[in-house]
Amino acid sequence: MAEKVNPYKDSDQSKKDQVTKMFDTISNEYDGLNRVISFGIDVKWRNKVVEMVAKAKPKNILDIATGTGDLAINLTSTNAKEIIGLDISDGMLEVGRKKISSKNLDGIISMVIGDSEDLPFEDNTFDAITVAFGVRNFEHLEKGLAEILRVLKPNGIFVILETSVPTNPIYKAGYNVHCKLIMPTIGKLFSKDKVAYNYLSESASVFPYGEALNNILRKIGFINVEHKPQTMGVATIYSASKVQ
Repeated sequence: MAEKVNPYKDSDQSKKDQVTKMFDTISNEYDGLNRVISFGIDVKWRNKVVEMVAKAKPKNILDIATGTGDLAINLTSTNAKEIIGLDISDGMLEVGRKKISSKNLDGIISMVIGDSEDLPFEDNTFDAITVAFGVRNFEHLEKGLAEILRVLKPNGIFVILETSVPTNPIYKAGYNVHCKLIMPTIGKLFSKDKVAYNYLSESASVFPYGEALNNILRKIGFINVEHKPQTMGVATIYSASKVQ
């Protein structure tokens, strides 16, 4: 079970409402700060997700927690005919829509506001579903994963890219310094929302990763569940499928 961490500890709003508010607030600065905080390595991780999805030759893809659409844009290289980016933050989506228009990708990518725990799609709709740095923001993790399983086609591919904690003690020490000191400090200096990057750091440190998340995916009903740690274990890519 994922430990509950909310952005605003003194707020009576649900986690979902708090996450929406937070991402709406930081939407215009998110891409730039994300590149700085991750040292640009997140681009390499997303490219690996795209490579995995491309092997499945999907005709349509759903990118959940799409944010400003980085992964959705990268997924156009799979030659999918339709890509839907879904997010609860309209502020993030609006930034993404501008990026998509500037690349003349409006005919392929649609940006849709929606709730990952109540997806507005029929059963067995998508050949591939992706979530990059988004599952830890689900208010009810298992409910969100069950919805993903529902709308994924049989034999479809589901890929998660999410932060994780290195198991090597030396790498783990460096990871903790980065997450608990560097990341919040950069956020406080340059972000409009002074607590946002504290939340992003804290939520990353307590979210289940590796075999723990694999077991949750299997419990929901996913098959062929695998995980591949990235860059000394600071992130992990998970893949799973749906029984035919």
